[in-house]
Amino acid sequence: MLTRILAASAALTFAACAAVSTVPARADDDTATQSADASHGRPVKVMIISMFGPEGQVWLDHLGPWQEIPVDGLSPDYPSVHCNKQDVCVMTTGMGHANAAASIMALTFSQRFDLRHTYFMVAGIAGIDPQRGTVGSAAWAKYLVDFGIQWEIDAREIPANWNTGYLGINTQNPTQKPSLDYRTEVFQLNSQLADAAFALSRNVTLTDNAQAQAARARYGYAPADLPPTVIQCDTLAGDTWWSGTLLGERARDWTRILTDGKGVYCTTQQEDNATYEALKRAASAHRVDLNRVAVLRAGSDFDRPYAGQTSADNLLNYAAQGGFTIAIANLFLAGNPLVQQIVTHWSQWREGVPQQ
Repeated sequence: MLTRILAASAALTFAACAAVSTVPARADDDTATQSADASHGRPVKVMIISMFGPEGQVWLDHLGPWQEIPVDGLSPDYPSVHCNKQDVCVMTTGMGHANAAASIMALTFSQRFDLRHTYFMVAGIAGIDPQRGTVGSAAWAKYLVDFGIQWEIDAREIPANWNTGYLGINTQNPTQKPSLDYRTEVFQLNSQLADAAFALSRNVTLTDNAQAQAARARYGYAPADLPPTVIQCDTLAGDTWWSGTLLGERARDWTRILTDGKGVYCTTQQEDNATYEALKRAASAHRVDLNRVAVLRAGSDFDRPYAGQTSADNLLNYAAQGGFTIAIANLFLAGNPLVQQIVTHWSQWREGVPQQ
């Protein structure tokens, strides 16, 4: 599941950056806000959504200087949004479904920003399927699937003719598609935006390191044992951090079931369905545009073991795979081409994704 190394120190890292940023903006001294439509707040071209400190820090390190803008209702660990002169902003939600939903709701209903034309880019690390990518690979998604909204039978008591203990709620077996009563089980992103993001970044050379190279070599098959690249495949959300070959098979199957065979699972994380649902509610109030949401997840660890390794070892020693540092770096390398394309050619992007 999603790598979350030293969350407490991550919070301190992000807080340290905030401490050296400019004086927090106020309604009476925020030049950008004064120049914007007073009823809508500061306009934002791109809002980068990170989930914990290092994911946000990589953007803060590259695209400053920054103005710090406190927003009521954000995580107490990350209480401010940081914006630069290009109208690119970075926020950090806090980890997990609850933090993501609460923070995005606070952001989108704040009077401090005009988000009606904003492009939102989720940029975070994730576990990755070794048959679809490798540690360090950066994946643009078209589908967001929730892995947590299922029925579960104790693994020791799975019926003999089933290959998993998971099944859709109110279904009769693991192969049936549920009725989607929660309305958050699966979301389809704007494929035109996803394709544009991929086209802009697909030839970017990503960061790698010797530790990750050694870890991926143990898999002995492609693409797991190849250098990281930018790819397109879909992401699975759930607060339970898991590891295992059979769970990985269920992740693939569940993605196919909920997307009617159109989605291809490759990354696993905790927040994205919650983030999107909060944006969807803001869109219903005409505060954001759901056609402007992109999701980028970089593999920081494999979601299942290599041959001869146990799932427990894969999970407990995930940090030994060496993917955390390169995944963080590759979020910026893969995501920044889209950010810069939007802000540099804003006249073409303001009214929507340009035709390719």
